[in-house]
Amino acid sequence: MKNIILIGMPGAGKSTVSKVFEANGFAVINADHVARNVVEKGSRCLAEIEDFFGRNVINSDGTLNRKALAAIVFSDHSKLEMLNTITYPYITSSILKKIRMHASRDEKLILLDAPTLFESRADDFCEIIISVLADHDIRQTRIISRDGLTAEQAQKRMNSQLDEEFFESHSDYIIHNNGDLDTVNEISKEVSDKIKDFWISTACDEQAAVV
Repeated sequence: MKNIILIGMPGAGKSTVSKVFEANGFAVINADHVARNVVEKGSRCLAEIEDFFGRNVINSDGTLNRKALAAIVFSDHSKLEMLNTITYPYITSSILKKIRMHASRDEKLILLDAPTLFESRADDFCEIIISVLADHDIRQTRIISRDGLTAEQAQKRMNSQLDEEFFESHSDYIIHNNGDLDTVNEISKEVSDKIKDFWISTACDEQAAVV
């Protein structure tokens, strides 16, 4: 089994790349979806968030008020770190369960779409790191359009993550996504093919060694 991490800066377009990998036979685990599931109404994780941040981050129906929480953590880095401390153990545990589930189905190539790879230590159980990057203005426009934020709010989210230089120096593959969809899809397919070929050759070598 080979676990691959897909990371990138906010608004870089990881979902576009992820779809190409999925179409090419990779099992995909979306860490954002996992993060939403672990804070569902009545969850232990949500109770811990309420204990630290207060009742104002909880809606009247008992669900998480994401806008209220975002306003707090994206304006105070120490609060963001505390939120990560609370949520990452739950997120990581859920991701590992999903990895085991895919493995039990004999799905050997697993792509983890995890925007906060290094903060959550997900790189500890992944072998290949792929970063999706894009220019600043393009990313900001995408975030504003996608999440309905102001330019200031979008910039705060962008500032909350690592810079482009860090991603470039810690990745095995870099995919730039500045708007040409055909080019991005082509490059993503090429990278996914390389990883598949490498995994197949490695698996064959291991079988030959056993024989």
